[in-house]
Amino acid sequence: MAEHNHNVQVSERSRIGIPKINSATDTRITFKTTPLSGRGTRTKRRSRSLSTSSADSYSSGSYSSSSEDDGVSPREKSQQNTTGFNDFCVANINQAAFGRREIEIAEQEMPGLILLRKRAENDKPLKGARIIGCTHITAQLAVLIESLGALGASVRWSACNIHSTQNEVAAALAEAGFPIFAWRGETEEDFWWCIEKCIMNDGWQPNMILDDGGDATHVLLKKWPDTFKLIKGIVEESITGVHRLYQLSKTGKLTVPAMNVNDSVTKIKFDNLYCCRESILDALKRTTDIMFGGKQVIVCGYGEVGKGCCAALRGLGAVIYVAEVDPICALQACMDGFRVVTLEAVVRHVDIVITATGNKNVVCRQHLDRLKNGCVVCNMGHSNTEIDVNSLRTPDLTWEKVKRQVDHIIWPDGKRIVLLAEGRLVNLSCSTVPSFVLSITATTQALALIELYNAPAGRYKQDVYLLPKKLDEYVATLHLPNFDAHLTELNDDQARYLGINKAGPFKPNYYRY
Repeated sequence: MAEHNHNVQVSERSRIGIPKINSATDTRITFKTTPLSGRGTRTKRRSRSLSTSSADSYSSGSYSSSSEDDGVSPREKSQQNTTGFNDFCVANINQAAFGRREIEIAEQEMPGLILLRKRAENDKPLKGARIIGCTHITAQLAVLIESLGALGASVRWSACNIHSTQNEVAAALAEAGFPIFAWRGETEEDFWWCIEKCIMNDGWQPNMILDDGGDATHVLLKKWPDTFKLIKGIVEESITGVHRLYQLSKTGKLTVPAMNVNDSVTKIKFDNLYCCRESILDALKRTTDIMFGGKQVIVCGYGEVGKGCCAALRGLGAVIYVAEVDPICALQACMDGFRVVTLEAVVRHVDIVITATGNKNVVCRQHLDRLKNGCVVCNMGHSNTEIDVNSLRTPDLTWEKVKRQVDHIIWPDGKRIVLLAEGRLVNLSCSTVPSFVLSITATTQALALIELYNAPAGRYKQDVYLLPKKLDEYVATLHLPNFDAHLTELNDDQARYLGINKAGPFKPNYYRY
């Protein structure tokens, strides 16, 4: 990939207030199941083989039933909303009223995104944009979808995960006239069918992609390569999808510009750190009712996610160990007062194991065999590969469903561990995440789409870019009024001394926040 050394200049964008980017800065980040007693015998199907992004998490943020409960697939139902619109496929359109209330609650905690919508709505910066969306479909993402519509975009949306869709929210979006193809409990075939329904529509051809995991990008590139070449830009939100984009770029298959918002400051520092600091406790409490005071916990990985988990658990009196491969992160953990150890050194004694590395097979069968009775095992990393769950699906071990997203794995000697969400992302699987943090992430995504869609020819090449620093700062600026925060302004002499513009950007791209 070629280096791009462009200067980001600042000027006011007409009436909207969105900073204008004159050029881009390319900063690369080069089985066996026993039934519940008293419930009778019930056959459990083996989990299907899915793409990593489509199966990396469940969500308990919605309490509506899945499509499997009535035994009828949404694909077999004939549904329309109150206006006669029927270009959608959701579990039950009659749940729309409940979903609308959830969206209204989310809006109250998403001030930055709502402020961007108000500032830009009259100018319609996304007029003519036809966006394929493939993300989690939750109340918070519904606010983003409706905001993109208010800014002039035409959208078609599917879920990036077969278990995370809030059915009532999908129904509310369909009732509002958005083509939504998603429901909780999709099969693998359903999953790919939904993405293809977003792409294939008479008289509608996509020119932008908003992806979470890279599946929409993958399908479009594989099945409709000519259409893929007409895409003006891809915005990718997850570490898995970003990795896929860099692989495409390295092999010369990425023929359109792409923006990596996963590594933007406002995503990685807020979503990864502050969101996980709250949601790890929520997930563990909802599933196990465990008391953290005095419990011994090992957190594998001390990146932003690991830092958030450690800070939260220490605040409730847990004894924290950290396992790390990176000496810089390990030193940070030491300076923060945590013992850095290997998993093997403490595996027999800990009460909770949390993975947060983004790697694979961090916790293997050899570790799981040595855990003490009652140990809780869960994953906070994006992918479901960190815990080697497949190694537990052997005839000698018994799986016992405790409740939704909670399983006992029982050894022949009677020892049992508590596995949460089958090793998938535990905060989205077993709890919800704060709407305010998702406001920051969604605003970042919206601005990335606006930037790529309106960029003049030649600004962005066929490569992967970070969100320009000025837009990163603008995302933060939009959220400060919620705290009644007031920024100090540089005077001319101070700005000259620092060699920066008074309006920013205030830090170089290499600055580590």
